[in-house]
Amino acid sequence: MTGKTIITCAITGNLTKPEQSPYLPITPEQIATSALEAAEAGAAIAHIHVRDPATGRPSMAIDLYRDVMERIRARNTSLVINLTTGPGGRFVPSVEDPRVAGPGTTLMQPEKRVEHIELLKPDICTLDLNTMNSGGEVVINTPRNVRIMAERMKAAGVLPEIELFDSGDCHLARDLFNDGTLKGPGLFSLVLGVKYGFSATSETMFYARSLLPPGAIWSGFGIGRAEFPMVAQAFLLGGHVRVGMEDNLYMSKGVLAKTNAELVAHAAGILKSLGASVASAADARAMLKLV
Repeated sequence: MTGKTIITCAITGNLTKPEQSPYLPITPEQIATSALEAAEAGAAIAHIHVRDPATGRPSMAIDLYRDVMERIRARNTSLVINLTTGPGGRFVPSVEDPRVAGPGTTLMQPEKRVEHIELLKPDICTLDLNTMNSGGEVVINTPRNVRIMAERMKAAGVLPEIELFDSGDCHLARDLFNDGTLKGPGLFSLVLGVKYGFSATSETMFYARSLLPPGAIWSGFGIGRAEFPMVAQAFLLGGHVRVGMEDNLYMSKGVLAKTNAELVAHAAGILKSLGASVASAADARAMLKLV
């Protein structure tokens, strides 16, 4: 509990559905505006997914990522931009033949999943290490594919934020550092509360933290109702925090957040009540050694 605490805001995600909240940012303008509002409320990092403006469904269109980044940079040059590489790893077996991909499958070559990173060169991009059940579907991130993506991130000069969903992911991360695929000490996110992954409890976060490499910079966050309790827990264990509509749509039971800024402001209030100093974007850049 030393130094300043970074707040990341995950603006829109790819699993949250527009029908769950009328306030979910969909278009590039809405996503960029929401990120800028979150920055004003105390977020130092904006984690970005994009969506098809016509349908609200997840997209990997490079032009949409570029549009969001340009809109943010036109008004704020210091906010740390973190682009996702998560989409492209979901498999849904067909009912007739489980070897064949069914509707909802998004699997693509690892090179395609990082193409926007190589072209747009954000400050940070996520690197998911999870292979796990996700609802009735499966997320697949094989060690081979993860290594390909990590090498391309390294070549692009983009810092990977390594997302860990269960203990096996932590062991894979250590292998990637040991064989030189990743360079230490590493930036990590502990994702708690996804069904069949890490549970969103104090004991689990403490255990997950113990599996990180020495000197790791990390954040921990909870999904749904666990979002705000995990803000406090991550800080108390020496980590940074994340909130946002990707992870949780509610301010309290039955009360939808109208903006990501509301979620950030509440997280900042929790941190300050515990004695934390909230990091600015400039602070975060210095801490993460970003140019």
